[in-house]
Amino acid sequence: MFDQVIISCLFLWLLGSLIFTDWPASWIFVSAMLASYFLGLVDTAEVLSKASNTGLITLLLLLLVSIGLEKLSWLTRLSGRLISRNYTLSLLRLGAVTAVFSAFVNNTAVVATLAHTVRSNRYQPASRLLIPLSYAAILGGTMTLIGTSTNLIVSSFLEDATGQGLAFFDFFIIGATATVLGLGVLLLAARLLPSVGAEQLDVNEYLIEADVADDSRLIGKSIAANGLRKLDDLFLVEIVRGRNLLSPVAPHEILEAGDKLIFSGDIKQVSALEGYDGLKLFAIEEGLLSENMTEVIVMPNAAIEGKTIKAAGFRSLFDAAVVGLRRGGKRLSGKLGSITIQAGDNLMLAVGPDFNDRKNLDKNFVVVDEAVAGAQASPLQNWLISLGLVGVVTLAALEILPLIKGLAFLLACMLALQIVRGSELRRRFPFELWVIIASALTLSQALTNSGLVALLTDNIHSQLTGFGPYVALAGVYFGTLLLTELMTNNAAAALVFPIAFGLAESYGLNPMPFVMCVAYGASASFLTPYGYTTNLMVQNLGGYSMRDYFKTGLPMSVVYSVVVLVLVPILFPFQ
Repeated sequence: MFDQVIISCLFLWLLGSLIFTDWPASWIFVSAMLASYFLGLVDTAEVLSKASNTGLITLLLLLLVSIGLEKLSWLTRLSGRLISRNYTLSLLRLGAVTAVFSAFVNNTAVVATLAHTVRSNRYQPASRLLIPLSYAAILGGTMTLIGTSTNLIVSSFLEDATGQGLAFFDFFIIGATATVLGLGVLLLAARLLPSVGAEQLDVNEYLIEADVADDSRLIGKSIAANGLRKLDDLFLVEIVRGRNLLSPVAPHEILEAGDKLIFSGDIKQVSALEGYDGLKLFAIEEGLLSENMTEVIVMPNAAIEGKTIKAAGFRSLFDAAVVGLRRGGKRLSGKLGSITIQAGDNLMLAVGPDFNDRKNLDKNFVVVDEAVAGAQASPLQNWLISLGLVGVVTLAALEILPLIKGLAFLLACMLALQIVRGSELRRRFPFELWVIIASALTLSQALTNSGLVALLTDNIHSQLTGFGPYVALAGVYFGTLLLTELMTNNAAAALVFPIAFGLAESYGLNPMPFVMCVAYGASASFLTPYGYTTNLMVQNLGGYSMRDYFKTGLPMSVVYSVVVLVLVPILFPFQ
């Protein structure tokens, strides 16, 4: 009884911390796991076995292999042919290609690559395509075992519980059906999105700072006399003078030494400011060249989130300086270095020579500008790795070669062909995801050891007597979906799985329909930008509000849920 009280408190603390705090998920899971270990709820052998779970190691190998797959040029070559004058055809092409690639390649990388194409296209408003791009990536990830980390996490839990994980194409029929119908929904719902083109998105959104040097010839002259009103696609919105903020800026305002000029506009025109005597850009002041610019998006739980640019020590952390900052359609004010960074912010960086070698980049950013995303594979490397991937998938699907062994071989080939480097794998090793899943597996074992899972599931079973197992199945699905929207998809899957599996056992049923509903529910993040990384990536790129996600995502979520709840019991019967 004491063990059940302790693990209940740990579980409630874990759930509350994930929903109501900004603490890193890795820290929360590891803290709960260590508490359960030190309190004797799990032993050392159990902790070590969870950390080396076969499904978990397979997931880590897949993420490392994805680093090499990101460098294949097939997607880049196709991207330029996807968008045309016909909106319906453009949406179908973009959605189909995104879904297919997301079934086999990390969908974050797919969205990052195609977002550049969407924003630079001259035919369709970017805001009418970016949310559909993210949703298509989510849908495509549900078609295979390796399409999303959530599927492999659920497979890890299943293997831990039964000794047998999920097969490669267990997800395909349901995932493909949801994808096809989902693209049909997007054809209708995407027309509700705001019609804002890429050029409109750039103007009046990036915040750019320039300082007036003490010896500048601009001092003592008005804004109009200095020609600062005649800049193309750049507008002087504020002057920070000491502790005073001058806004709006009058044409007759006289410049003084030390003034900080805050511009808003097209970041591509920032070089025009360099022609003014004694006007120093924030990045140039840091000693970097403005022509080496890279656009990135701040990831959730990044080390710099919640800090100002200066307080974070940005220059020393990343060998880069911030030239401009954009936050969707929100108006930003004040000195660039004093603005608190938030997840989803777009930063335009002037990068130094060591930027791409920094080990902390992938934990903090998604690189949007494909020009700096890394070297592309050669044509021969493209074919060799693509054929290798097809071979690994085929052998795994036919159960001839275990997926873990095939992925290990493919990763070794990538290293031998120098598509990826050892230093790159070390830098991008998904350590935090590893400790989260290992900790979640350990906590699941603690829940089982204490008898709490059996107690909870028996109680739920008794409450649902007379309703049948289908109601319990729907409850598992919608519970997972709700948690996904409140936290992250991986955390939601980790929390719900032990309860779902225990509920199946209490009914004496095949656990597979409950397991699959956890996997599909954890991927059903269509209503907010926060449950899935790709949704957050496109939020600022498209200038979206929460309402835009809800308008487009609600019909998507309804259709997706109907597909899952109808097909899962048919393809994975209760008995």
